[in-house]
Amino acid sequence: MAVAPRKQLEAGTNGDCLTGLLGRGACGALLTRLIADMPGRARPAAVLWIDIDRFRQINNSFGYAVGDKVLVELVGRLDRARPAQATLARMGADEFVMLLPQAGRDDAEQLGRKLVSAIHQPLGIGVTRMRPSASVGIAIAQPGEDAHELLERANHAMVEAKREGGGRHFLALDATLPARDGKYLAREELAIEEILHRALEMGGLYLDYQPIVRITDGRTLAVEALMRCRVDGRQMAPGRFIPVAEKTGLISHLGDWSLVTAAEFVSRLHARGLDLKVAVNVSRVQLQSQNFAKSLHGVIAYTGIDPGLLELEITESLLMDGSEQVRRNVRAAVAAGFPLALDDFGTGYSSLACLKDMPVAKIKLDRAFVMDLPQDMRSFGVARAVAQLAHDLGISVVAEGVETEQQLLLLQEAGITQIQGFHIARPMGEADLIDWLA
Repeated sequence: MAVAPRKQLEAGTNGDCLTGLLGRGACGALLTRLIADMPGRARPAAVLWIDIDRFRQINNSFGYAVGDKVLVELVGRLDRARPAQATLARMGADEFVMLLPQAGRDDAEQLGRKLVSAIHQPLGIGVTRMRPSASVGIAIAQPGEDAHELLERANHAMVEAKREGGGRHFLALDATLPARDGKYLAREELAIEEILHRALEMGGLYLDYQPIVRITDGRTLAVEALMRCRVDGRQMAPGRFIPVAEKTGLISHLGDWSLVTAAEFVSRLHARGLDLKVAVNVSRVQLQSQNFAKSLHGVIAYTGIDPGLLELEITESLLMDGSEQVRRNVRAAVAAGFPLALDDFGTGYSSLACLKDMPVAKIKLDRAFVMDLPQDMRSFGVARAVAQLAHDLGISVVAEGVETEQQLLLLQEAGITQIQGFHIARPMGEADLIDWLA
């Protein structure tokens, strides 16, 4: 596929000169026809909106000519992962849409995972080797919804995937977005903010726990605490309320609540003779707060737990934050005895620097390297290399998202010693976890 001069790019018209894909206008016209044909089809049309994460960094670091070549390579990966009946279009500089004439939710999500995995394969730029990633938003057409509304929902879902850290897919809500100017989204966020306030006041927040087990003997070594929200009998997905909490500043309150609640659970486990580690996710807002260290010491004083049993999970990008406040809080957490775990390992560009410079006790291999096993043996190679590196550095490794026995056996062969995922257990409430442990 030849690379055309950048000035010839016409992504807003019927065709894109750089990639040879349909442009925005032709994409909308085709989707309109697909929606019109839906009554005669067994399943509805689906849209997958694909955004290349941090692509601007490539342009800024290597120039637009190299950026164009990288983009063409990534388009080739998307095209090879595309089902025969699907159409790929370019919507903007680093954004693409894949149209499926008919697809169920499971089919669309499976394709979303496949696209994320295809983009995430290693890529060489001269002597530099990197792993690009993509955020994929998925929307299934609803009755009475036009092409514009369906594209809007897919785009909104992509934004949610990016807010969750990128390198993943997100399935849109069924409700249509009636306004393009953002008024609907603003109202939705205000409604979610109000629900979060009520949840904090009325006890609508709770934690589920997912076990982390050792492969060799099946022993449960830790559990990860996962925040949930239920108000007026209705469950709200973390992918909806966490981004709003981050935008409004409520994430600091949710984070403090999560730390205290998990610490209380550690105390109850200890009373039962179970000294399991409980892992809690720490947000960027928390680590940037001047009061974070005080909060940690307050948790110890309030619950009396051994801080070594409350593990703080921090994303790779957050741990590499250059601000002095973040570094002070990391040092304070380690000094207080809290172990650190590096979450979503392998999805960014600074993983090795994290391992070399930061006091990390555990790394969690991202599910992107697990979900395509056993078909993708490159992922197996990455898992094996990470396991060997971690072993040499004295760091434990957990593979996330393990869903099948084949994946477990391959990860064990690769040297991974701990796993987490639906193959072992789904997240569960405290009482169910106690029964499960028994």
